[in-house]
Amino acid sequence: MKLSVLVFINALAVALALSGVNFYFQHKWYDVTITFVVGFITSYIVFYYLIEKYLYSKIKLIYKLIHNLKLGRDLRDALGESTSVDPIGDVEKEVKDWAREKKVEIEELRRQEKFRKEFLSNISHEFKTPLFAIQGYIEAILDDEADDKDMTLQFLKKAQRNVDRLSYLINDLNEISKLETGEIPINYTKFRINDLIKEVFEQLELRAKQHQIKLIFKQKYDEAFLVRADRDKVCQVLINLIDNSFKYGKHGGSTSVSLFELHDQILVEVTDDGAGISEKYLSRLFERFFRIDSSRSREVGGSGLGLAIVKHIIEAHQQTINVRSTEGVGSTFGFTLQKVKQLPFQMLPVLKS
Repeated sequence: MKLSVLVFINALAVALALSGVNFYFQHKWYDVTITFVVGFITSYIVFYYLIEKYLYSKIKLIYKLIHNLKLGRDLRDALGESTSVDPIGDVEKEVKDWAREKKVEIEELRRQEKFRKEFLSNISHEFKTPLFAIQGYIEAILDDEADDKDMTLQFLKKAQRNVDRLSYLINDLNEISKLETGEIPINYTKFRINDLIKEVFEQLELRAKQHQIKLIFKQKYDEAFLVRADRDKVCQVLINLIDNSFKYGKHGGSTSVSLFELHDQILVEVTDDGAGISEKYLSRLFERFFRIDSSRSREVGGSGLGLAIVKHIIEAHQQTINVRSTEGVGSTFGFTLQKVKQLPFQMLPVLKS
């Protein structure tokens, strides 16, 4: 409400009250009119001075401070000093908006603090386990008075496996950090996703046999599915997802890859017929070091960062990744890639690996 309107309403109320009292005692309309005019003018002047000096000016100052803080000095200077015609209403709105923003910021800070504590706890545990194992094997070798070379060699091999695990963990942490900060650029190229899936299957053929899992591609390799993305990083995504299906799939089962054409995207789905994942865990699957079954996760190995890296790579492409799963049936991880639209007569390039 404007200052003049506020003062006018208050002065009118006082003038009417004085006029009413005058009419009650005098019953003369002339005196009532004089009382009304004098009372209104006097009240208007007094109220305007008092409200402007002791209330409105301070509210305008508060509004100006809030407005300037929200805009920032550079933007404020560019836009020029702004004066509100209704600082009381604007202050109320600004304060409510600011309160909502601060509430969101506080909740986000609390969420980040919780994530930071969990991350530090997880990473310390991930480092501690192989380090303690290495320390134990080295101490056993040093304390071996019988000088058993076979046992020494066995302990050294176990220590080496734990060193490799530490190396994988450090490399994955370094990669995910670079992905977050944008240090690793996305090198877009056009390529057949069919050909890339075939290459990944060939790379993982031996591991699939070790886990007794059959790899299935539900489309034909010669079909035209041309995408625009970073070929090497998409290859890493496919390897991580398929390797994850080996770890948590069932022996004698299968892992299939399917492609679906959307309007301007290609949907890639990796499906296994393993034990599946409880619905309550699905929202946390892409968090760093999150494990559903910690004991089994350490048996199958890995850094615990594979799915987090996958998520960062796909989001760096401005695309999405999702998961759906049913316990006892299996899981499906799906991600999208930008589709390259082709003319009917356009010939596809032959990409050599």
